[in-house]
Amino acid sequence: MKESILDVLLYLFEHYIADDSDLARDRDSLQNSLLQAGFSPSEINKAFDWLDGLAARRPGPTAPRANGPTRIYFGPELDKLDVDCRGFLRFLEQHGILDADQRELVLDRAMALDQDELDLDDLKWVVLMVLFNQPGSEAAYAWMETQMFEDDGDYVH
Repeated sequence: MKESILDVLLYLFEHYIADDSDLARDRDSLQNSLLQAGFSPSEINKAFDWLDGLAARRPGPTAPRANGPTRIYFGPELDKLDVDCRGFLRFLEQHGILDADQRELVLDRAMALDQDELDLDDLKWVVLMVLFNQPGSEAAYAWMETQMFEDDGDYVH
């Protein structure tokens, strides 16, 4: 099986983070659990590096910026994120789910994945993980979580 960083992250998120089970586990314990689940040490280490990058960019207590600057995508971002992904990010920002700083964090974490392209479902998981890590984003997280499990999105880009 060819797993990716995102596969490891989704496994962690679904089994340990989102349901608050065993949050006190240390990294070694989580790594052993991931190895037992069949993930490679290389992908596990990359996933923990990804999470460390997310934690390092966790903002301090600041007021969210409304109506941030328009984002112009370039080169590698255009290659990795198709028009649906970019439109979805714009929709989230326009509707107050993400502010400009959070959008940039989502982009940073999406670009840090080891995939050449992300589809909309993958991007939604990245958004969900970022919002979960952001203090004060509980309502946005709850909204995003409901979107993850609906068949059709109600967004227009």
